[in-house]
Amino acid sequence: MTEMLRAPAETKYAEELDWLESIDDGPRPFSWRLSPKMVRLFILGSERADGLDREVAQKWFGDRSFVERAIVTLASDRGLLLIGDPGTGKSWLAELLSAAISRNSTLVVQGTAGTTEDHIKYSWNVSAVIANGQSRASMIPSPIMTAMEQGVIGRFEELTRSTSDVQDALISILSEKYVSIPELDDDNIVFAKPGFSIIATANSRDRGVNDLSSALKRRFNFVRIPVVTNKKSEAEIVRFRTVELLRRHQIELDVPPTLLDILLQSFADLRAAAASAGSDDEKLESALSTAEQIGVLEDAILHSNFFGDRSLRAQTLAGSLVGSLARRTPEDLAILNKYWHGVVEPRSKAEGGSWTEFLEGGREAIKTLS
Repeated sequence: MTEMLRAPAETKYAEELDWLESIDDGPRPFSWRLSPKMVRLFILGSERADGLDREVAQKWFGDRSFVERAIVTLASDRGLLLIGDPGTGKSWLAELLSAAISRNSTLVVQGTAGTTEDHIKYSWNVSAVIANGQSRASMIPSPIMTAMEQGVIGRFEELTRSTSDVQDALISILSEKYVSIPELDDDNIVFAKPGFSIIATANSRDRGVNDLSSALKRRFNFVRIPVVTNKKSEAEIVRFRTVELLRRHQIELDVPPTLLDILLQSFADLRAAAASAGSDDEKLESALSTAEQIGVLEDAILHSNFFGDRSLRAQTLAGSLVGSLARRTPEDLAILNKYWHGVVEPRSKAEGGSWTEFLEGGREAIKTLS
């Protein structure tokens, strides 16, 4: 297999998906590769009651009802919109759903201010048009059109980042299930095959950037993904992604449970401070998501491996946290400095140990960046 910096889910878990497909005797909608129950099992992991010969690891951590509603939506003729704060795992869930259902999660359109209607319909190979004229052979289908032709899942990331013209182009695709090609006289309609659907994601913090029209909203089922606030669930997510990180970088390094607890507690404290803040100026610019926790830990692990003694220390973790969250100067640094003096310092006096090292590491990082 060709080496990849980041393999898509259907490649990463190919052997597991093959095995699940071989034992799956449940009804499969349309051209699905797995039944709805097996799709859920692939994403949420197996339990002893499932009676399987092997364990299937949990890959997305969240409420079972969110996954089940998403699967049921994709088995209907409606689109699925996953909406939530940054770092809540919307894109990862979309990728896992596409991998389990279609064995292809790479038919993706990335929504930006520069996304055009061509990106979700089709464009033309200019040299082929000049040589042979406009035809299906000289047409470049978008990932969405390819998903329609193959009867699989297409994905649209950050839908609300796209302009209203682009969003409106989705309405006919979601309702009529075909795309017209007016430039051609013959073979000028691409019809969606059974199994086609669209999973879109939207950042709830982008509300007001390019709001969805009521017409487009009606063609999506909304699944709101909340921020993980349960400390145990968040710890599981961080551990899961950390194990993947260490395996990818071939690093042998233990993450002490005490440091993981410090990381989780720090983010919980900063979230509580943000919730009680009177204005945006008193909040960190960071969303303080689980994904950002993982980023902080990844930064600390790599720094320890390359520039330390290959053991993760509280001082390194503190430096990574400050460096990752201090995006505005001096506003974010002032907020972090207040947190370090008002929360971390008293806690280090009360508990000592790693909290004392964490205090010193944070102070040094704040001083360096100030």
